[in-house]
Amino acid sequence: MENGRADTVRIVGLNHHFGAGEARTQILQDITLAIQPGELVILTGPSGCGKTTLLTLIGGLRQVQEGSLRVLGREMAGLTDAGLIEVRRDIGFIFQAHNLFESLTALQNVRMAMELKRNDPDGMRRDAVRALESVGLGHRVHYKPKGLSGGQRQRVAIARALVNRPRLVLADEPTAALDKESTGTVMDLLDALKAEGSTILIVTHDNKILGRADRIVSMADRQIKSNVTAETFQVCEFLRNCPILTGLGADELASVAAQVASERHPAGTEVIRQGDEGDKFYLIKDGKAEVFVRDDTSTRRVRVLARGDYFGEVALMSNRPRTATVLAIDDLDLYVLDKASFRAAIDSIASFQQRLREVFSRRQ
Repeated sequence: MENGRADTVRIVGLNHHFGAGEARTQILQDITLAIQPGELVILTGPSGCGKTTLLTLIGGLRQVQEGSLRVLGREMAGLTDAGLIEVRRDIGFIFQAHNLFESLTALQNVRMAMELKRNDPDGMRRDAVRALESVGLGHRVHYKPKGLSGGQRQRVAIARALVNRPRLVLADEPTAALDKESTGTVMDLLDALKAEGSTILIVTHDNKILGRADRIVSMADRQIKSNVTAETFQVCEFLRNCPILTGLGADELASVAAQVASERHPAGTEVIRQGDEGDKFYLIKDGKAEVFVRDDTSTRRVRVLARGDYFGEVALMSNRPRTATVLAIDDLDLYVLDKASFRAAIDSIASFQQRLREVFSRRQ
């Protein structure tokens, strides 16, 4: 609980197995997690690590075996089937496989979600149409699933999940079948629902939506490996892609990311100047920059840097002056690590001297 608000989801020591006897396989191991009202949390990780199993347990679609799982104020462990159904009334599910009724139209599929909570046919029809219009399917309300594309079926499933404005939305790969425009529309709908206080948990491999999350929870090998803000996760991904830092583990990356500051440099700004002392390492969050090298007779542009690229490391590693000038082409948003933090990170990596030689050879 934070700021006096009860967590929408609170999990402590959750374990889950499939099978029995020699075939018994542990799917979830000691999962502990809290999600607060109004949060949008993304759950990511490799296939088979337990993400979907965790989602179905939170949604009351499986019985809790070991540990505590509280959802919308109800303890799910030991809850009767009737109790699980009651909890599910306040949850909107977006399934990866759509789970639409093939014999019903898009309108009828969406309306069915309201029949458990309402008894006003005209109002339900009106709201079902509006829900379909909100996902760009106002012209397909009377189409059955077989007459819709995969992306359109997914949008019907999303409209059905959101039409009751549920307190909790559980989504399994909701944008996997959607193009960029439809993905943006769906995420805008989820953001609007979140602004009203709903909590959203999304299982996804879609990197395009990571920036829309408040937090990103990463799973691997049946366990939660990290639980960080979306900003920290993005910094970790940038750091992971730097060849000189690839030896850092997940915990070390998160520790380094926590020390990163942000800077903005307007277009035309000289971020670093050749010959100056090196004091910072830079990662480009957004924007572009150009790198110039000056010799006795000329100044030449040697490369253009963009989102995810890095610069400034050579002077920090060699204790020599800056070897180039970097100029912002447009407004440049940067993640910045000071010299001491950068040195501490690279000094922790095994075989760093070999990495150093490799980097210098590429930069010549």
